[in-house]
Amino acid sequence: MATRIVMAKLSPTMEEGRILRWMKQEGEPVQMGEPVVEVETDKANMEVQAMGAGALRKILVAEGETVPTGALLGVVAEPDEDIEAILSEAGAGSAGAAEAGVAGPPKPAPREGAAARAGGADSKPAAGAGVGAAGAPQAAPAAPTATAVAEPAAPPAAPSRKARPRASPLARRLAAESGLEVAAIAGTGPGGRVVKRDIEAALRESAEVAGAEPPYERVELTQIRKTIARRMPESLGPIPHYYLTTEVDMERALMLREELNAEEDESGVRISVNDILVKVAAQALVLHPEVNVGFAGDHIRRYTRADIGIAVALDDGLITPVLRNAQAKGLRQIAEESRVLIERARARRLTPEEYSNATFTISNLGMFEIDEFTAVINPPGATILAVGAVREKPVVVEGEIEVRKRMRVTLSCDHRVVDGATGARFLQTFRKMLENPLYLAF
Repeated sequence: MATRIVMAKLSPTMEEGRILRWMKQEGEPVQMGEPVVEVETDKANMEVQAMGAGALRKILVAEGETVPTGALLGVVAEPDEDIEAILSEAGAGSAGAAEAGVAGPPKPAPREGAAARAGGADSKPAAGAGVGAAGAPQAAPAAPTATAVAEPAAPPAAPSRKARPRASPLARRLAAESGLEVAAIAGTGPGGRVVKRDIEAALRESAEVAGAEPPYERVELTQIRKTIARRMPESLGPIPHYYLTTEVDMERALMLREELNAEEDESGVRISVNDILVKVAAQALVLHPEVNVGFAGDHIRRYTRADIGIAVALDDGLITPVLRNAQAKGLRQIAEESRVLIERARARRLTPEEYSNATFTISNLGMFEIDEFTAVINPPGATILAVGAVREKPVVVEGEIEVRKRMRVTLSCDHRVVDGATGARFLQTFRKMLENPLYLAF
């Protein structure tokens, strides 16, 4: 039985995905549950598994192409099985397939009543279909046949009239918007078809010749960068941010880290400053549950555990793996789990459960020599802590000037659910625990 391979919604914020590589080629055998294609989502690279056995009969989206969730990527079926209905339902011969450089099935010759059935060519896979959802759909009942009406033959075209140049609808639209003649552009698509990349190349060439703008290289947005571009205005615009900054004496916290790392431990796990920050934040949230909250429109969500997000910088964006139930874990366990999550984040191998729904987030740019900054809240949480570098500074201690190791932190708060005094009390407890680590339960 034929099964579809579709671009499933692999994360809560995913709207589209990009094909990284096909792990099977057309005609190769496929087992149920076997990875078939690797896709780039807005958060991670994930493998899509086949939900049926057979052969990979058709690849509809080429590597490097981006399609919306729900789009048909390919079909798995027996070698002699008829898959024409699935290809027709998905519009395999549409402009989208041509733009990807994939040839669709041959189009049937027009028949009487074709106009009455034209809507079937644009139909989408059944709602709720997951990766490789169930097999080929049943053919819809034929519509009533329209009566043919004889019309006068059209006059022959004028000899001087040229055939319309072959181009995808997207290429035609881009050319029209840019004032380019499609007929003057050499196509590199299937059969010499003019496609999107040909229009872009022509635009770059004309801009450089005319001196309209400096030469540039077009860099396509990755899925994670698209999500950041969409989500940041959604956060900073609707959420009324305010910021609280304080400076922390880090002498004792750094001394504790040094002593713990000097101890012999079978795990070999080394504790970082960030691990201590996670532990302190989780403990402070236990004492201030009114900060461990989220805004939910008509009510406030007060979370019953501290799920701490750790902002990790990637080459093309930012992702926040989440350390669950951090208030119940010791420093070494936090250090070990954080290390694994960060490694998986940098390898783009996190699952949605590992990067979604933090109740509190820490963004540390101290390793980049940044003294102080403000961070944008990542819903559904209502707070995010921006951490700067530890610096040696002259400070007054009991009337005497001493050089101490100090660190500045800024708490961003959602004013809809966390008032100024509430955030300030939390930050006061956070600083007190960092300056006196014996308050922590290791």
